[in-house]
Amino acid sequence: MRLNLLLNNIDVLSYGPDLITDEVEIDHITDNSSEVRPGSLFIAIPGRRTDGHKYIKDALDRGASAVIAQRDESHGKTVVVKDSAAAEAVACSNLFGNPDRLLRLIGITGTNGKTTTSTLIKELLELFGKKCGLLGTVANYIGDKEYPAALTTPKPFELFRMMREMVDAGCEFCVMEVSSQALAQQRVYGVRFDVGVFSNITRDHLDFHLTMEAYAEAKAQLFAQSDISVINCDDEYAEMMRASAAGMVFTYSADGSSTADYRARNIKFRPDGITYDLEGFGKIARLRLGIPGDFTVYNSMAAAVAMTAIGFDLGDVAEKAAQLRGVKGRIEVVPTDTDYTVIIDYAHTPDGIENILRSVRKFCERKLFVVFGAGGDRDKTKRPLMGEAASSLADVVIVTSDNPRTEDPIAIINDILPGIKGKKPVVIPDRTQAIKYALENASAGDIIVLCGKGHETYQILNTGKIHYDEREIVAGLLEEMGK
Repeated sequence: MRLNLLLNNIDVLSYGPDLITDEVEIDHITDNSSEVRPGSLFIAIPGRRTDGHKYIKDALDRGASAVIAQRDESHGKTVVVKDSAAAEAVACSNLFGNPDRLLRLIGITGTNGKTTTSTLIKELLELFGKKCGLLGTVANYIGDKEYPAALTTPKPFELFRMMREMVDAGCEFCVMEVSSQALAQQRVYGVRFDVGVFSNITRDHLDFHLTMEAYAEAKAQLFAQSDISVINCDDEYAEMMRASAAGMVFTYSADGSSTADYRARNIKFRPDGITYDLEGFGKIARLRLGIPGDFTVYNSMAAAVAMTAIGFDLGDVAEKAAQLRGVKGRIEVVPTDTDYTVIIDYAHTPDGIENILRSVRKFCERKLFVVFGAGGDRDKTKRPLMGEAASSLADVVIVTSDNPRTEDPIAIINDILPGIKGKKPVVIPDRTQAIKYALENASAGDIIVLCGKGHETYQILNTGKIHYDEREIVAGLLEEMGK
């Protein structure tokens, strides 16, 4: 595509003297100079760790056809703009024919629940015969094709490339998790969402945002870009989200005293799922889902309200909900021939651990075991809070490793331990041995919750990434133990 067409809807401050924009051809856009090749447009973005302007010469040496930057570095091929990150998103959308305008977009943001809610919406749409794509943490889907996901919300070139593929594949809808980092980094700048969904905000990603206020403000941006906002009004940040909303707002709540637009009543928890009445705008429907946990109420409500917001009947949505399967690694019951239960969950924040354990408590007959660790090279302040959450709800607390990366696993564990109150933790740095301890010590009616890995099938060590699937680990250990 010609450069002048890529620059549509971008506020250009100046053009380099060597650029004749209607003659320069671009077929690739990147903000990483090592990815540049002839035909690339390099985007120089000032960041927290490094400034992309330092790599303009490297990009040009690698054959970049043009550069977008926020200041003139005296390179004749530079287009100077006010915000190069925003320009990258617009240019990528232009390159792929603005596919975001050809899809009905549903975006979900929040600390917890994004993956499950987006998956439930995708499944519901497909049950109604709608072809759709999904962009998220676990995987990306274009119709029935699955692709690996590197980021919760892809960088602009990959984001709009996949949207283009969705359009070409005949998809009508795109459901996507929209992370706070993606919003802060302008990856979805200029994108208009038909529906934006807010689940909740709890402490997470402060290594990036630094403060909870900045974290919440980043998420609130989604609702300034949404025609309809669906907001969990039981969350303390709900009003901030509502204040940012540019269009119609629908609220939902599982708090019996709430005056939300949609309310969950008569909630029943079972080991194999939940049931509840969903009321809103004079209508009521009974939802039954084969996914246990009280947060399943919130996730399924968010999905159901989003579906009604785009025009589906509440009763029809409730009828389809019984067929929903949920997400791998989210309160996933591992098949075992034992008289105790093993559950895998992605919970890796204080709130996530509290949520999963509180949910399991509601159907746990005897002792509740938790096996967890904290990620290395990430927010250290949440580590004791994770320990506190685990010890406040579990009977047996087993602290181990979870993606230690370049940090010493023992040092990470030592950051967790001060938060553990009222009981003596079992400390086993080797995750497999920690799981083995739980399996060996559980009895009939007990539940073991393995927190942190969820859908992940790897561990990230200081030596690199290794294969590590807890389903395989549990099966292997049980076989070794003769169970």
